[in-house]
Amino acid sequence: MSDGDPADGDAGTADQEVDSGRGDPDESLEPAEDDPDVPEWDDEYFDRVSDRLMYNYDLEKDVRAGDEPFALGGEMRMLNKKHFLHPSITLGEHESFEYVYARRQPAVRVPDLERLVELGHDLADERIDPSEDHFSTEFVFVLVTESIPEEVASFVGEFSQRELLNYGYYGHYEIHLVVVAPEDERIEASRGAHVEEAFRLWAPIEREEPGLFDLITRRLQL
Repeated sequence: MSDGDPADGDAGTADQEVDSGRGDPDESLEPAEDDPDVPEWDDEYFDRVSDRLMYNYDLEKDVRAGDEPFALGGEMRMLNKKHFLHPSITLGEHESFEYVYARRQPAVRVPDLERLVELGHDLADERIDPSEDHFSTEFVFVLVTESIPEEVASFVGEFSQRELLNYGYYGHYEIHLVVVAPEDERIEASRGAHVEEAFRLWAPIEREEPGLFDLITRRLQL
């Protein structure tokens, strides 16, 4: 596999992203129970997290990914359309997917995280249809626990998993890890696990406009 993705984009073309979510929330989030399509969780923490995720993810309660059970599951699909000169002239479409799985676990150890990484690879084999239409798929695993051991924090902080498909011509997939201890107001997330903000209930979601470098990085998936 190559170390980078093939460059795309031609002169006179424009990209348009279509998000399958419900739109961006305003500062005063509406409770998830106001939306009949969003489940309710008896666990107050997950119920509040769902209030943050519901605008961009299709959410499910008590799901399984492979043989692993999770209290919360979320899926987001984005369609990127490339146009030439005019929106009516479409050169191609690229799909991106993100799956989020979260559950409580009294104690977290490094082998638990390694097992989830293997699950991510299995899900990639099962769900990704390698083709030129596929751009990216991300799997994010979130464990909610009482405290975070330093070896777990170190493993998550150093973890990075990105696999190119057919040298990047069929896109790529990524695996992300998040471990959160709400009582300690502490969260550890691997690089690129942007959804971790939704699980940081003790802090507001940042709404800063991305800078030029952020936009270029996001476009090139660096």
